[in-house]
Amino acid sequence: MEKNQLRTIFSEVLSIPEEQVIDELEYNSIPEWDSVAHMALVAAIDDAFDIMVDTEDVIDFSSYKKVKEILRSKYGVDC
Repeated sequence: MEKNQLRTIFSEVLSIPEEQVIDELEYNSIPEWDSVAHMALVAAIDDAFDIMVDTEDVIDFSSYKKVKEILRSKYGVDC
């Protein structure tokens, strides 16, 4: 798995440049990251890392930084 795979997932799902995917990027802070895109992100993350993100964690995916923290601590994903 490539080191920036999560950043690439965010970029592709949200249709934004990778340079815009930074730790400060937050849910609903840009029009592209709405509730529909949020679920698409979860599905893409599940597929890419072969995991099943818990509902509680999906709700906690409030920023790019938080997603990285949750994936590292709870799912052992090095992103």
